[in-house]
Amino acid sequence: MDFEKEILTIKERNNKVEADKAWETSLFRRITIALMTYVVIVLFFWIIEVQNFWLNALVPTAGFVFSTLSLPFIKKWWIKRRIK
Repeated sequence: MDFEKEILTIKERNNKVEADKAWETSLFRRITIALMTYVVIVLFFWIIEVQNFWLNALVPTAGFVFSTLSLPFIKKWWIKRRIK
């Protein structure tokens, strides 16, 4: 009986880990964070009266998006180099 309970506990943990990983790598998460970043920066630029704050807020948002796109490639390269 204990083995069945342990197996169920392990399966539940694995499901949670898989769901967390899926969330971390999801396009939905990236888009949501990019939109939140854009809105916060627009508000900040508006408050400090930056000209063309709608357009200028795209720069840091694009930086974030590019960093999330490039990190998987860098991670794979780093892991491959590290394993050798």
